[in-house]
Amino acid sequence: MSESSAKPVSFRGGGFAPRSVRWIGVTVFVALILIAEWGTRSGWISALTLPKPSDVLDTFRELYESGLLFKHLGPSLSRLIVGAAIGASVGISVGVLIGLFSYIRSGLVPLVAAIFPIPKIALLPLFVIWFGIGEGSKYALIAFGTFTPTVVATYGAVDNVDRTLIRMGQSFGLSWWSIVRKIVLPGAMPGILSGLRISLAIAIILLVAAEMLGAQYGIGAYILEAGSLYDLERLFAGVLILSLLGVIVSAVIGLIERRLLRWRI
Repeated sequence: MSESSAKPVSFRGGGFAPRSVRWIGVTVFVALILIAEWGTRSGWISALTLPKPSDVLDTFRELYESGLLFKHLGPSLSRLIVGAAIGASVGISVGVLIGLFSYIRSGLVPLVAAIFPIPKIALLPLFVIWFGIGEGSKYALIAFGTFTPTVVATYGAVDNVDRTLIRMGQSFGLSWWSIVRKIVLPGAMPGILSGLRISLAIAIILLVAAEMLGAQYGIGAYILEAGSLYDLERLFAGVLILSLLGVIVSAVIGLIERRLLRWRI
């Protein structure tokens, strides 16, 4: 075969690398909203089942203009940030210790395995007894619910670090701390951040559950009040706020991944 007729071979080294195509996600959201709007207006979807998206947006706008949005959103964000920060930071620390030290692993892994399957919402009455009906029980529930999946994801990520890289560092005479700082922690970071996505989603769920018990303001209290009045527009407006909160949390984790994981190709 002559050189002129030879076909170039495309570079395959970047295969299986995900690309972000943002307009597809926006298109899916818009399409679902348009289908729901058409279905409710045409009567194909009962108004007792699903409100019109346009009415939900009007309710959201009224909530914003009246100032009630920030009265409910402010306490929820405070509870979520404090509780999730405590749970995630302690969870990452304990997970790293489990991954690095055999004695700590032997002592704590059975304990983590015992408390991990417990539905955290079921522990809310116990936290109320321990910490009272105020903010303490809400912080504790969110922190505990964030802690357990973060621990599991962290020590699993540490275990999955390529041992060849660790042996290579040892062969070059790196100290134990240098290997942990330069090889183990960077290698475990993708798994830790993936675990944080799940942990923070659980934190939002627990936030709503905690605010449905003894909270005057908060997204959970707002949804509970709307549900008791069977006000679907307000109910779905609260769900919309939670959805937006989840999207923002996911975007923040994605930003952290892009900044911390630049070494990945």
